[in-house]
Amino acid sequence: MRKVLLLLLLALVAVSTAAQAETLKLLTWKGYAPKELVDKFQAETGITVEVTYSNNEEMIAKLRATRGAGFDLAQPSQDRISSVQAEFGLYQPVDFAKVQADLFIPSMLEAVKKNTLVDGKSYAVPFCWGTSGLIVNADKAAGVDSFKALLDPQFQGRVSYRLKRPTLIAMGFALGYDPFALYSDPAAYQAMLDKIAEALIAAKPLVKNYWANGDALLESMRSGEVFVAMAWDNGGWKLHAENPAIDFVAPKEGALGWIDTFAIPAKAENVAAAYKWINFMLRPENAAVFTSAENTPTASQGANAHVVADVRANFERSFPQATIDNIKWYPPVPASLEAMEGKVLDKIKAAN
Repeated sequence: MRKVLLLLLLALVAVSTAAQAETLKLLTWKGYAPKELVDKFQAETGITVEVTYSNNEEMIAKLRATRGAGFDLAQPSQDRISSVQAEFGLYQPVDFAKVQADLFIPSMLEAVKKNTLVDGKSYAVPFCWGTSGLIVNADKAAGVDSFKALLDPQFQGRVSYRLKRPTLIAMGFALGYDPFALYSDPAAYQAMLDKIAEALIAAKPLVKNYWANGDALLESMRSGEVFVAMAWDNGGWKLHAENPAIDFVAPKEGALGWIDTFAIPAKAENVAAAYKWINFMLRPENAAVFTSAENTPTASQGANAHVVADVRANFERSFPQATIDNIKWYPPVPASLEAMEGKVLDKIKAAN
C-alpha cells in the first residue's frame, strides 16, 4: 500500500512540475536564436525556447492561419507589419513599460515605433538591421561618398547596381527628393519616378552590368571591372577583408536600411516570456554573440564593444553614430506604388 501511495505522490509531483514549466514559442529567421544564447536564457530563466524558422511571407501565413495564435514572439521585418496588422490584426501592441528602452539605439527604436504604428499604437521593437549603400574601390574612385556617383560620367563602364526598387529609392534621394515622404501622394511619387527614369536612362552607358547575383557583383569588383556599385554592407566588408582599397561606403544621402523586429502575436500564451527574451537579446553582451556569428548589427546600445575584433572594425569604420542616425529606414510601401515602380523599371530596362 505504501508503495502505491509513493508512486501516486511521485506522479503528482511530476505533473505539477510539468505544469509549472514555461515555454517560449519563437517564430524567427534562421540564425536569429543561436544555441549559445538559447541555452543561456534557459539557464537564467528556466524557460524553454522552442524555435521555428521562417521568413516574412511564412510568418504572415502561419499567423493568419491561426489568427495570431501558436507563437509567443515573431520577428517580421518592420515594413511588413503595419499593413498586415491593419488588415488581419495578427499582433498585439507593445507594452513599452515592459521593454528596457535604455538597451536600444534610440534612433532605431523610434523608427520602428513610427513605422509600425496602427491606430496610435506601435506593434514592434527593433532587433537587427542592415543597409544598402555603395561599394567603392578607392584606388579607382577616390572620394566617392554619394549615390550620384552612379550617374558620374568619369566612371563610364565601371558602374553596377541592381535594377530594383532600392536603386529607384537611392536615386530619389540623390536627386533631392524624399521618396518616403511622397508615399502618401501618388501623383508626386510618379513625377519623381519620371525624373529618376530620365536620369538612369541617360546614364545607361556608364553601367557595366545590372547585377542580379551578389557573387557575380563581388567578382566584378575583385577583377577591377567595376569601380562603384550599389550593394549591401556585408558584401563591401567581405571585399575589404581581401583588398583594403575596396569597402562599403554609407552615402551622404543616407544608406537605405532594413530592420527585423520583435512583435508579439495577438494570441500569444506566454507574453511575459516574450518580453524577457526581447530584453535578454538586447543586452549588449548577448547581442554581440549574435553579431559576431552573423556579421549583422543589432539595435543594442553598446553591443559593439563586445563584438569580435574583425567584425567590430567593420561597424566602427562604416557606421559611426552620425551615419547610423542618417540611415533611411524603409517604411511600409503601398502596393499601388510598387506597381508604379515596376513600370518604371521595365521602361529603364527596355531603353536603348
